[in-house]
Amino acid sequence: MQGKNWYPWLVVGLLWVVALLNYLDRQMLSTMKPSMMADIAELETAANFGRLMAIFLWIYALMSPISGIIADRLNRKWMIVGSLFVWSFVTLLMGFAKTFDQLYLLRALMGVSEAFYMPAGLALIADYHQGKTRSLAVGLHMTGLYLGQALGGFGATVAVNFSWQTTFHFFGLIGVLYSIVLMLLLREKKAYTITRDVTLSLGKKFRDLFKGMGVLLGNVSFWVILFYFSAPSLPGWATKSWLPTLFSTNLHIDMSHAGPLSTITMAMSSLIGVLIGGLISDRWIQKNLRGRIFTGAIGLTLTVPSVVLIGFGHDFTSIMLGASLFGLGFGMFDVNSMPILCQFASPKYRATGYGLMNLAGISTGALITTFLGKSADSGNLSRDIAFLSIFVAVAVLLQLTLLHPKTGNMTDD
Repeated sequence: MQGKNWYPWLVVGLLWVVALLNYLDRQMLSTMKPSMMADIAELETAANFGRLMAIFLWIYALMSPISGIIADRLNRKWMIVGSLFVWSFVTLLMGFAKTFDQLYLLRALMGVSEAFYMPAGLALIADYHQGKTRSLAVGLHMTGLYLGQALGGFGATVAVNFSWQTTFHFFGLIGVLYSIVLMLLLREKKAYTITRDVTLSLGKKFRDLFKGMGVLLGNVSFWVILFYFSAPSLPGWATKSWLPTLFSTNLHIDMSHAGPLSTITMAMSSLIGVLIGGLISDRWIQKNLRGRIFTGAIGLTLTVPSVVLIGFGHDFTSIMLGASLFGLGFGMFDVNSMPILCQFASPKYRATGYGLMNLAGISTGALITTFLGKSADSGNLSRDIAFLSIFVAVAVLLQLTLLHPKTGNMTDD
C-alpha cells in the first residue's frame, strides 16, 4: 500500500482527521465558558479563563521543540498515534472535572500530548510530498485544523442542549477510537537515514540529539522565520481564544450563537486561504524561488487591516468582514510556514525546526491570551486586539527584506 501513487494523499487524508480533532478538542473550551460557570464558579472571571487557556499554550510551546527533536530521530507514526490517543483521553476526562484545579491540570496535560502532533505530522507530509505538491498537501491538511476550529464553536451549542460534560466525553471518545484506525493504516517514511553509533558516550549522544537545534539557531534566516511565524501568532491566538467573546460582547448576542458564528467565519475563510495559498505557492515557486515567501507575505498583509476591523468594529458587517479577511490572509500565511522552512532546513531537522517555531509562536500566543484576559476585565479587549496589527506589519517587512532561499527544497546540511 505504501508504494502506491495514491498513498501520499491517503497520508494527508488520515492526518486531516487528526488535525481536525487536534483543533476541535482544544477550541471548544473557548465557547463553553457560560455553561461551565454554573458548575465551576472560578470561570466567572475572564482572568481565570485566560489562565486556563494560557496554560495549554505555555505547555504546548515548551514541549514543541522536544517533540520536534524526538520526531526527527524516532518513528513519527507512533508519535502521532500516541499523541492522538492521550489528548483524546484527556478530553474525555475533562468531562469528569469538578473543580477549576482539575480543569487546569487536564488542560496542561492536553498541552503536553497535543505538542507531539504538529511537528511530526507536518514533517511526515513534507517527506511524502516534495516539490510541486508540498504546499497543496500541507494546505489540505491545514483545512482539517480550520474545520476543527469551526466545529469547536459548536461546543457551546452542544453544551446548551446536552451538557458540557457530554461534549467532552463524546469528542474524546471519537479520538480514542480513531487512534486505532491510524495505527492500522499510517506508515512512516523518512527522507534520510538515521545512523546510531553504539560506541558513543552518553554525553556525546545527548549533544548529538540537540545538534539540529544548534544548526538551525546558527542560521540567521531561521531567526527571521521564527519572528515571521511568531508575530502573526499574537493576533492569531487572540482571535482563537477571544473572538467568540468579542462577537458576543460587540454584537450583543448570546455565546451559544456567537461561538459558532465566530469560529465558523474564521475557520471557513482560513480554509479557503490555505487552499488558495497552497495552489498559488506551488505554482509560483516553479518560476521564482521566493514564490512561497511572496504568497505568505500577501496573506499576512491582508491580516493587518482585518485585525483593526475586528478590534474596532461594532456592527455586524465590519466585524464579519474583519474576521473573514483575517482568516483568508492567515490561511495563506499558515500553509506556507513548513514549505518555507523546507527551503532553509535539511529534512533531518525539519520537525525540530517546526517545534522551535511552535515554541516561539505559541509562547507569544500564551502571553497575549493571558494579557487579553485582564484586558477584557478592564473593558479594553477591542482596542488591544487592534494594536496587534503592528507586529504583523513588521513581520511582513522583515520577511520580504531578509529571506532569500537558494533552493526550493534543501536536501543536505
